[in-house]
Amino acid sequence: MTGNTHIIGGIAAGLALVQVSNYDSLVLVGASVAGALLPDICHGGSKIGRTFPFISKIVNTLFGHRSFTHSLLFLFLMALFMNKYISNESITAGILTGMVSHYILDMATKKGIKLLFPLDINVRFPITTRTGSKTENVVTVILTVLCIYLGFETISHSFILK
Repeated sequence: MTGNTHIIGGIAAGLALVQVSNYDSLVLVGASVAGALLPDICHGGSKIGRTFPFISKIVNTLFGHRSFTHSLLFLFLMALFMNKYISNESITAGILTGMVSHYILDMATKKGIKLLFPLDINVRFPITTRTGSKTENVVTVILTVLCIYLGFETISHSFILK
């Protein structure tokens, strides 16, 4: 999936979590966007890879693309790291939520991800698409509509009803 789809997916996932939690909605959604981009640090052409090219090159050299940073192991290590060093639970929840949304979206691609890294097994959904395809564009539109709906719900509950 492209960076824009991951951003919209992160927003949608963050807004969905806001509906069922007491986290700070703005912080959580913002962190979800960051988390949705984070796994692609292993790809130099990604939005985050272009922002941090030195780190991206190192991670890609060590692990390649869609392996360690797209795994449950990386998610677990990030959770441990953030629980120790990040005191704001909304940030931690948002980043982890965004990462999970990234994993789910990339499992819908033909290549899939190495979710069980270090095992060399690609995990993907039975129905997949290509990155940048018309099908991905449809997914992005659906996620955008979901964001609008969930955003309205969040605003209604946070500001109008209080």
